[in-house]
Amino acid sequence: MSKLNYSEIEKKWQEYWKENGVNTTSNDFENGKPKFYILDMFPYPSGEGLHVGHPKGYIATDVYSRMKKMQGFNVLHPMGWDAFGLPAEQFAIKNKINPNIATEKNVKRYKEQIEMLGLNYDWNREINTTDPKYYKWTQWMFKQMYKAGLAHESFEPINWCPSCKTGLANEDLDGNACERCGTQVEKKPLRQWVIKITDYADRLLEDLDKLNWEPHIKELQKNWIGKSEGSEIDFEIVDAEKNNLKENKLRIFTTRADTLFGCTFMAISYSLAKEWIENGWQASEEIQNFISEIEKEEKARTADFDMTKLEKKGIDTEIKAINPANGAEVPIYIANYILSDYGTGAIMAVPAHDERDYEFAKKYNLEIIEVIKSKEENTEELYIGEGVEINSGEFDGMNSEEARIKITEKVGGKIVSKYKLKDWVFARQRYWGEPFPIVFDENKKSYVVADKGLPVVLPNVENYEPTDTGESPLANIHDWVEVYGFINEEGEFESLDKSDERAKKFFRETNTMPQWAGSSWYYLRYIDPKNDEIFVNKDLEKKWSPVDFYVGGAEHATRHLIYARFWHKFLFDKGFVNYDEPFSKLQTVGLIMAEDGKKMSKRYGNVVNPDDVVKEFGADAMRTYEMFMGPFDKSVSWNTNSMAGVSRFLERVYSLTSKIDFSEEAKDDREVERVINETIKKVGEDIEDFKFNTAIAQLMICLNTFEDEVKKDKLISRKTFESFIKIISPFAVHISEEIWQNIFDYKTSIHLADWPSYDEAKMKKDEIEMSIQISGKFRGTFSIKPDSGDEEVLEVVKSTKVYKKYIGDNLEPKKIIVVKNRLINIVV
Repeated sequence: MSKLNYSEIEKKWQEYWKENGVNTTSNDFENGKPKFYILDMFPYPSGEGLHVGHPKGYIATDVYSRMKKMQGFNVLHPMGWDAFGLPAEQFAIKNKINPNIATEKNVKRYKEQIEMLGLNYDWNREINTTDPKYYKWTQWMFKQMYKAGLAHESFEPINWCPSCKTGLANEDLDGNACERCGTQVEKKPLRQWVIKITDYADRLLEDLDKLNWEPHIKELQKNWIGKSEGSEIDFEIVDAEKNNLKENKLRIFTTRADTLFGCTFMAISYSLAKEWIENGWQASEEIQNFISEIEKEEKARTADFDMTKLEKKGIDTEIKAINPANGAEVPIYIANYILSDYGTGAIMAVPAHDERDYEFAKKYNLEIIEVIKSKEENTEELYIGEGVEINSGEFDGMNSEEARIKITEKVGGKIVSKYKLKDWVFARQRYWGEPFPIVFDENKKSYVVADKGLPVVLPNVENYEPTDTGESPLANIHDWVEVYGFINEEGEFESLDKSDERAKKFFRETNTMPQWAGSSWYYLRYIDPKNDEIFVNKDLEKKWSPVDFYVGGAEHATRHLIYARFWHKFLFDKGFVNYDEPFSKLQTVGLIMAEDGKKMSKRYGNVVNPDDVVKEFGADAMRTYEMFMGPFDKSVSWNTNSMAGVSRFLERVYSLTSKIDFSEEAKDDREVERVINETIKKVGEDIEDFKFNTAIAQLMICLNTFEDEVKKDKLISRKTFESFIKIISPFAVHISEEIWQNIFDYKTSIHLADWPSYDEAKMKKDEIEMSIQISGKFRGTFSIKPDSGDEEVLEVVKSTKVYKKYIGDNLEPKKIIVVKNRLINIVV
């Protein structure tokens, strides 16, 4: 048989699928098919295009969705582009090209590469976050949040990247560095839009239990939200007015109010100390130098810095506070282990019951008072567990849990929940993002733009580089910024011609939304992408939602996945969608590393281009190889030699088509029947579990069995080979179509055929192999019928050479142990 011309058959069948709508998804549910919505995290289309690591997840969802379709599901498998944001703008600046033009070019390149692999996306549903018809609805949703009081202006200090020249959310940081460029961020007071995601913190935590997600992803979200139950307690500052302090108290949050009587000093962060100085505190030069020193140290720490190894440093402010539990005056220290962005910036320090406080107290000779006695014997000076109150006045003898509540009540504190999660810093001082649907009047009062004014379209500009002022480049486009109109009865801005007597001058918001905005709801737009009246028809959304299976990178656990869950819950609360969670099941993707074991990068010169791989080996070989490399969620290195092996496997499959028995009476040997049924079962189950590597291994075993038959001058029945081609078709999409239509002469696509069923009865082996142990030591194996009784097993074993060699007629077995279908152990 002639060798396959990969490029020829790939082009032929891709055109056939497009012309015949094979990958088109219908919204018609009248056929009674159950729905299945499988989704990839849509890509940011970079200028470099795809490398071989990028499509791993796309191929996996393609394989899975094809099987589901063949199993009778109405499958939605769409694709689009997350094209706004800082990376696209940086690329455009570097290459001196307008971001709009650069994005269009990059999308075209990505789409070519994706289509080259024969992926079954329904391109009729393609979306792009930079399309005004799309971001009209992103703006509309922000407007709903604004009207609900969730979105508001803020002037608080935010994370500022001096290199990217924009504000950043906590989720955009790697430690204290910008996740994008690695520059240490600064705190900069800036007019900002903030979304109160913390209003949803409890629901984001509790509803994780509803989701079929990998445990480590749930744990990452739990830790990021970081809920703590504890007490808020105020410490009065001694002589606050004399020290020119704006506040006369320090509020702390603690999860261990039961230890309050053991507080012997307080510690504050350098940032709180700086606030005191800005408000009039006359700190000594030594204190100011210390503040500068630890500020520099904190900003230099990387994300993976182990705080437990931090050498504790501090300085006495010479200001005291009053412990509200016992009235004792305690010194206030500035300490390097109190982080600038954590809690209130102040703690009560209890050295007898906190490791960090203990280290600090020992270093600076501060008093240590034990107030919790362990219920078990403990001779250590430091005890961080719970127990019974001592040295705590009226609370002595009370257990920790009860004392926390009672002591909080006594000192006038309150029990509260705190979160590590911060409200979402939502504006960026950049050009390439969704404009806000906001205008300001001359008094800087904000108004939302009326629906008829949406979308607020991003203007085409010549200069879009960021400024150092904290303002977006849009601020300099006066023709766009200055608009005329009036405020209607709903309190929304409607534009008018400047000459209209009702027209007043307003000013557009010049910040843009973050890249995360458009990606927080895109999965809904795929359901109804052409609707101009609403972002998704609610009845249609009810039929398709939630997403049944979501596949993407684990790095999005504390960014996109939290934002999208919050966004969806808001839409649910407002009655726009039917379900309160967007993604039922989540699967993360392991990276494909370069052959040298490093991450693929232009910087390392180790990038493998999929165009080159497809040209040499064909798209089906690349698809099959990437699924065969190893467990889907694990990282694995690329190996071109292994790629060649998979290519040969597919060539063998095609070659075997010359050994098919097309006669109606064709019948296969018992072993062939057993293996094909076993393979249908295992491949289906493994694809369902995303165990693609073991599914392909089983397909290889099955092919070997077929080839063994051919070596005996036997043929494989058409029925059996058709089943085999069906179950390999999700991996080798082009070759299987070629065989299906050209060899088997079918007139419709194999990808619309039914998934084969298997017969459990035919999967049983005629004989199995069992082990022989003599007194616990392995001595050999023997063949026997499955499920044989103990006596029958012993009779067969007695006829083996092993039995005769080690036992024979001279030894009498003391004990015989049979483990059914596995082993026999004869103790002598």
